[in-house]
Amino acid sequence: MSAADQYASVRYVVDDVQAAVDFYTAHFGFTVNISSPAFADVVRGPLRLLLSGPASSGARATPASAATPGRNRIHLIVGDLDAEIARLRGEGVSFCGDLVSGPGGRQILLTDPAGNLIELFQPAHGASTP
Repeated sequence: MSAADQYASVRYVVDDVQAAVDFYTAHFGFTVNISSPAFADVVRGPLRLLLSGPASSGARATPASAATPGRNRIHLIVGDLDAEIARLRGEGVSFCGDLVSGPGGRQILLTDPAGNLIELFQPAHGASTP
């Protein structure tokens, strides 16, 4: 089985590769596959996050009109959202907006050092992931 069969990959364009690696490994348990000043490949479960700095080919391929972070985000499921929020606040992480509750569960947004969005989501008991 190849890596392409094992992971869903998402590319985030970042300003500082090392800051992004430190953020994802320290706060969310990602492990490093590859890391250089231009690019890093970090993994958590089936998610492979490609962190492309300004000198990487991935970032250079992005047109200037699309080079800023969008509304897309990675979606990380957590078992206890309140505990995760408390842990991350204790580690100095800031959140975007307030906790939102809906029929499928509860969620909150935060950003990485480059401004890319991350959603922490706790499904409602018995609900499927949206």
